[in-house]
Amino acid sequence: MKVLVTGGTGFVGPHVVHALRARETPVRALVRDPARATRLTAWGVELARGDVTDPASLRAACEGVDAVIHLVAIIRGRPEDFERVMSQGTRNVVEAAQEAGVRRFVLASALGLDERTKDAVPYFAAKWEMERAVRESPLEDVILRPSFVFGRDGGVLPTFVRLARFAPVTPIIGPGTQRLQPIWIEDLAEQYALAVTEQAAAGRTFELGGPEAVSWNEFWARLKRALGVRRPSVHVPFGAMRLQATLTERLPGAPVTRDQLTMLALGDNVVTDPSAVETFRLPLVSLDDQLRRAT
Repeated sequence: MKVLVTGGTGFVGPHVVHALRARETPVRALVRDPARATRLTAWGVELARGDVTDPASLRAACEGVDAVIHLVAIIRGRPEDFERVMSQGTRNVVEAAQEAGVRRFVLASALGLDERTKDAVPYFAAKWEMERAVRESPLEDVILRPSFVFGRDGGVLPTFVRLARFAPVTPIIGPGTQRLQPIWIEDLAEQYALAVTEQAAAGRTFELGGPEAVSWNEFWARLKRALGVRRPSVHVPFGAMRLQATLTERLPGAPVTRDQLTMLALGDNVVTDPSAVETFRLPLVSLDDQLRRAT
């Protein structure tokens, strides 16, 4: 079996590719710039130069593969950017996969997405359209909706670590009572790799999270305990953070956007269905171990 991975040079992508290669699965990665994929080539990955917005490159990338893991997404941009890259980009990949005779399509979606939230922000609207494009195709689909993904080499956790370690106080948005359920990046990658071959996963949507759901207040307390710091926390109202985001969200390295605040205000970001644990049967890294590994 050969697997095409889109988004292989991002944060999650290399870990997914590594999990596949550890199983000796042949992998082809869609990349815009092969110079950024030296780690992948060192693992024996075949590179296909292209982009999800370029249908011709996708046809070539899908030729001869049995499954696609589609990870491409953006987290910031104008509504038309989300439509072009995520919604239409996914439709392009799905069409190319159909034409090439691909059997299974594994899609990266997002925990918290449902009928109630799908129109809350452009990111969720695009993810909803991505899911619909995959479900409505004749491909054998598996949709994975992960929670916050923690890892040492990317994602949001290194930012949290720097904030807890160096800021005089720890800002917690809102009351801090909303819950999150972070999953460790290697655990997530293993689930993607298993989703390619697990027969019981076909045609299903899975919520992915770690073994513990905690409030933001508890998360920050545990992180500071792991770091050995005792700085106080302060709760910042959503309104104040939204005003700040209005002024800073277009700047490079802005800490938070208005859309991200909207998603946070929607409520708990936790798994409500244990099907992923029952289907993939993987031991998951505890939250305290995640924090220790990242610090």
